[in-house]
Amino acid sequence: MSIERPWLASYPAFVPAQINVDEFPSIVSVFDQACDRFRENPAFTNLGTTLTYEDLDRLSARFACYLLNDLKLKKGDRVALMMPNILQYPIAIFGVLRAGLTVVNTNPMYTGRELRHQLKDSGASAIVVLEMFAHTLAEVIEDTPIRQVITTCIGDLLAFPKGQIVNFVLRHVKNAIPDYDLPGAITFKQALARGEDSTLPVVDIRHDDIAFLQYTGGTTGVAKGAMLTHRNLVANMQQSSAWISKDCVPGKEIIITALPLYHIFALTSNCLVFMKFGGLNVLITDPRNMKDFVKVLSTSRFTAITGVNTLFNSLLNTPGFSDIDFSTVHLALGGGMAVQRAVAERWKAVTGVTLVEAYGLTETSPACCMNPLDLAEYNGAIGLPIPSTDCCLKDEEGNLVAQGEVGELCAKGPQVMAGYWQRPEETAKVIDADGWLHTGDMAKMDAQGFFYVVDRKKDMILVSGFNVYPNEIEDVIAMMPGVLEVAAVGVPDEKSGEAVKVVIVRKDPGLTAEQVKTFCRENLTGYKLPKVIEFRDELPKSNVGKILRRELREVPKTSV
Repeated sequence: MSIERPWLASYPAFVPAQINVDEFPSIVSVFDQACDRFRENPAFTNLGTTLTYEDLDRLSARFACYLLNDLKLKKGDRVALMMPNILQYPIAIFGVLRAGLTVVNTNPMYTGRELRHQLKDSGASAIVVLEMFAHTLAEVIEDTPIRQVITTCIGDLLAFPKGQIVNFVLRHVKNAIPDYDLPGAITFKQALARGEDSTLPVVDIRHDDIAFLQYTGGTTGVAKGAMLTHRNLVANMQQSSAWISKDCVPGKEIIITALPLYHIFALTSNCLVFMKFGGLNVLITDPRNMKDFVKVLSTSRFTAITGVNTLFNSLLNTPGFSDIDFSTVHLALGGGMAVQRAVAERWKAVTGVTLVEAYGLTETSPACCMNPLDLAEYNGAIGLPIPSTDCCLKDEEGNLVAQGEVGELCAKGPQVMAGYWQRPEETAKVIDADGWLHTGDMAKMDAQGFFYVVDRKKDMILVSGFNVYPNEIEDVIAMMPGVLEVAAVGVPDEKSGEAVKVVIVRKDPGLTAEQVKTFCRENLTGYKLPKVIEFRDELPKSNVGKILRRELREVPKTSV
């Protein structure tokens, strides 16, 4: 199948059409280069304590030695990490990778059922878990292959006396650590101590070795582990760094990392890409504490920030955010979900920086498309396919659709996963015989090669035979001054098959359903008008801020 590539003509002049994925044999080789080049530079900071690249090199080597020498793990064995954004996380990530093992990123908010599935499915031999969530592990560990538990607390690597104070408050004042029983568990600090006197052996790590088992959200069924190889991640680092290189100064970048590192977006875009630049990741442990989050932003002199639409929207509505000095910021990158025009326009008005939308998914490590960073304004597109990436749009029969028409977005490139862990049938459903990954997103392409996601295939609403895309409804309603957040879903309807339902979080307590209907009638065609309008205090969201539309499809007790 031959496709046209109009996006190449729209590339910024400094961005190559192809990247050299063979420049680095593994993520570890990129890490080694960064540690050699930026040894004295700060690498990660959290709650007032900073690790330099030299610290990260030393401590991750200790952890790798512990895994290989004490636990006797072998190349390819899996190690689960179940923590929020704290200093222990990057040490563990690079320690596992340097040992030739595979990282299994695990959401700390998992229920016992979800955790049991992931640990059993991945076959993880060991796990590093924050004590606040150890009780969940204790409930299911007997039914998992875990042989060694390493526990840690938020303050364990913080400077004295703050670390001790933080741990004391969590344990004895806030009672934030439920009781748990995990016989044989050791602490993260003990693991580092056990690896201190060992020499890290040379491990032959190759392109095709699995670096991460990155589990999908499981919203369409059982969660599946995407096999992301070292080649996949090296490719995405090369692709992304080439795209943003013009304004990035090696050794001088400071990126705000509020999205959790267990999520593929922050893992690659923040942790790995900015490591390649010798940048500093400012780890935000609890981004929902907006007051403290804004306080960190006001003192960080940051140059870049990534997030999802709901995060940017929350910041804009937090007192003090508009007072921050944004003069050092050159990159604000939105992904993970659609960026709403109302949020992007307000972000630009407040910060002076264009909120650039990018697109990706777990299966593409994650970056697939990105807008040029020099856009004057938000353009509503997910951008252009990044270097060494092809995209096309296909219909239900697998045929290419014409320019301007809607089809399923398909992608091909070195960042596309090797497949789903131990699920060849599921892999075959999303990667066709020609190697195209079917994303499940409905999109269209313009003459310049910019792609526009219309919506998730599964989220599309069918009203009397007409396709209605929730993103369009949300974009319109979000423009109302009295709306803080909005989500649209389809609900069963006797007459039309499905009807549009919107759930709104009000900024103005006086906002009424009739006002919403009037506004929609002025901006939407008849079959797109919401039939059900519900007001809530908050929208259900995943841990990374994605709105959980499936929970909104439930019929409310009272609706308008």
